[in-house]
Amino acid sequence: MASFHSVPTEFSALGHSCACGADHAPAAGCAGWSRRGFLRTGVGLTAGLAAGLGAGLTVPSAARAQTQMTPDAALQAMMDGNKRFTQGQMTSFNDDLKMLKEKTAEGQAPFAAVLSCADSRVPVELVFDQTIGHLFVCRVAGNIATAALIGSLEYGAAVLGTKAIMVLGHGSCGAVDATIKAQAVPGQISVLYRSIRPAVDQAGPNLEAAIRANAKIQAGLLGSSSPVLAEAIKGGQLKIVAAYYDLASGAVTLL
Repeated sequence: MASFHSVPTEFSALGHSCACGADHAPAAGCAGWSRRGFLRTGVGLTAGLAAGLGAGLTVPSAARAQTQMTPDAALQAMMDGNKRFTQGQMTSFNDDLKMLKEKTAEGQAPFAAVLSCADSRVPVELVFDQTIGHLFVCRVAGNIATAALIGSLEYGAAVLGTKAIMVLGHGSCGAVDATIKAQAVPGQISVLYRSIRPAVDQAGPNLEAAIRANAKIQAGLLGSSSPVLAEAIKGGQLKIVAAYYDLASGAVTLL
């Protein structure tokens, strides 16, 4: 995302901002962001997803066909699409309306998911030359794996049948750059820093190195913190990878 401008801000002694994005009183905390609390959330979501599947969260057979891919085939389809994108030979626009009417009106079965930055220069479906219903895209500044985003990706894998998850960092990421600079910013923007800080600590002040490190750290967090995703990986039903998108060339590189 574009660079954040430094804006002086004052923090009230009456409360503090939490990683969950909320403001709490001085003595209050957010149990949902402890490791124990997070794992409880994951287990609870697993049970909830199972209950939902039993309650009729089904996908029409026409849409479900593409989830018969293996994890490797899903990743290859994404990379093949990126090659078409960089070569200006995209095919997805030919099928969008037809796909929407015939296959996705009653349900969805995306073959892969992408945890991407919210940056407007990273149009995920275009980057991978994929049409309606093919990718389950979750976007947030800095492509960070927060509890809400992990829950969404769990839904994609457990309910919709995604076979691959890609955490996609990109060049000139403003969220990573702002974390490196650690300057005062308005509102809740600084909430992003705590999730990106481990990458900066690992890679140092080099922006591109920190962006790549952040993508790899967030991908690792998905596999280690989510019982749902870990079980799918163990069963050979899912792969999680990190990747880097070059804004100038349009090319995606697996990390």
